[in-house]
Amino acid sequence: MGSDWFRRFGPAPDSDVRLICLPHAGGAAGAFLALARELTPEFDVLSVQYPGRQDRRREPPLADIGLLVDALAGEMAPLADRPHAFFGHSMGALLAYELARELRRRALPGPCHLFLSGRFAPTPQGSDSDRLDTDEKVIAMIRRLGGTVGKVFDDPDVMEMVMPPLRADYRAVGAYTWQPGPPLAVPVTVLVGDQDPVVPVAAAAAWREHTTAGSDLRVLPGGHFYLDQSVPEVAGIVRSALRATAVPGPGERALLHGESPVGTPGPQ
Repeated sequence: MGSDWFRRFGPAPDSDVRLICLPHAGGAAGAFLALARELTPEFDVLSVQYPGRQDRRREPPLADIGLLVDALAGEMAPLADRPHAFFGHSMGALLAYELARELRRRALPGPCHLFLSGRFAPTPQGSDSDRLDTDEKVIAMIRRLGGTVGKVFDDPDVMEMVMPPLRADYRAVGAYTWQPGPPLAVPVTVLVGDQDPVVPVAAAAAWREHTTAGSDLRVLPGGHFYLDQSVPEVAGIVRSALRATAVPGPGERALLHGESPVGTPGPQ
């Protein structure tokens, strides 16, 4: 890849569609390694590497959703050689949604599908679960969410490394304010764990209000990091949705660029 922002975990030279994955707060590109292995080579799976972590750890993290979206939008032009979809988990779902809006504002090719995972739909009032103004509150939230990430706080050396990006990410989502605008014309698949402690199913289902192209709600067993235990199931959902948006045609790459939903489930 010619960009610092994306990681590819397996070649997909004959893929007709690209899936761009956006990690959760504190997460890195490797969060989607297992999903990428399930979907490659049918789809060209790229995972976003935010500044301030892993091989970008010497770069300052961006503590602002707008700055992250602006930077990602600037990296999208070389990826528009084929249809693409976004899969965002938690903070990544918010970024996927705002990135789709920003690409529309710039009149650039947008996603043919949005997979929004582990995140409630944006509202004007926001959510108290995003407003964590101290490290202690951030750590308490991570422990509440569960998953393997919570274990890092038992190791002081690892904690020193992960806290700067984690702190920046929660500052970004805490300061985010949704700006009303026309809904997207992109099919949406919403995924949420049935035991997620901060994302009620009803709040996740409200994403349907942000698209005119139909939404599909999938509730899977597990908590906020349900994906860790449901990779094959999630891969099947992604595969079916992206195949359903294909426009049949002999010998041609044909997926919609988010202009008109074809074969997608209706509103739930």
